[in-house]
Amino acid sequence: MRLRHTAAALLALGMTTPAFALNILLSNDDGFAAANVRALYTQLKAAGHDVIVSAPCQDQSGKGAAANFLTPLTPLTKDCRGGTVKAGAPGVGSDPSIADIHYVDGTPVMATMYGLDVLAPARWGKAPDLVISGPNEGQNLGSLVNSSGTVSNAIFAAGRGIPSIAISADTNTKDNAALADEAAVLTVKFVDALLAKRGNGPIMPAGTSINVNLPKFEAGGSSKVQWVFSRFGSYTAMMPKFVANLAQDPIASAYGISYPYPGVTFSLNNNPGANDAGSESALNAKGFATVTTMQVGFEARPQAQQWLRLRLKDLLAQ
Repeated sequence: MRLRHTAAALLALGMTTPAFALNILLSNDDGFAAANVRALYTQLKAAGHDVIVSAPCQDQSGKGAAANFLTPLTPLTKDCRGGTVKAGAPGVGSDPSIADIHYVDGTPVMATMYGLDVLAPARWGKAPDLVISGPNEGQNLGSLVNSSGTVSNAIFAAGRGIPSIAISADTNTKDNAALADEAAVLTVKFVDALLAKRGNGPIMPAGTSINVNLPKFEAGGSSKVQWVFSRFGSYTAMMPKFVANLAQDPIASAYGISYPYPGVTFSLNNNPGANDAGSESALNAKGFATVTTMQVGFEARPQAQQWLRLRLKDLLAQ
């Protein structure tokens, strides 16, 4: 009888444990206090995964894959985003109230490196099973990913041979606990789908990563989101550009910038059909959650490689 009750208890316990519980490193580029990364940490833990967060102290959006080499991380000169960690604290540390959430006073990729090289070995004795970067406070679509810390985190991890996903949501999730929680639920749904048919194989092919962009939705609207496979394509809704005078730029003016100095701004293209209606930017604008496969490295397609070989055949030794 006791054995039967014990078996029943173990079965009940097993029913609450995910079939593929993972060790997950979570990062971002918006800062470790961002509502999105906190919500995803909570949802992944609730799903049964073991999760640690390693993210920048400050908002580091647009830093891409930058890293400050051989630069000591001295005590903070100002409070981290959210103010939970104050000036004077160590340059690397953790949230006083949640030990699993760590910060680095550096770029997004530096925070990801800290998670991979220091936190993961200390916690698991090995690399994480999966790296998730985000959800970002704003979509990362098309050519914009070149400057995205969110996407660069995922590509960096994939370059280490670790499965990785970059997740981005709309800007309306910034400091919005309800929308951040819905974005987190969608992210866990995606991870579950990715693992559902895994079997004993790898989470994803070596050298690949995934760029996911959630569409804009209002509170309660995430349940209606549909998913589509996509590609970067040629259409980009937002294109960075350098201007000689930010005070004369309409986008900068809309953000309250009136200083007559040079700087980087962006232009908007709201006509996807004129360029590439099948791109992830266009599909996301239609309300779809887009899923784009990425690869590590910059190798061109075989046809383009052959073109260059033939063009330079008199120069190349082999």
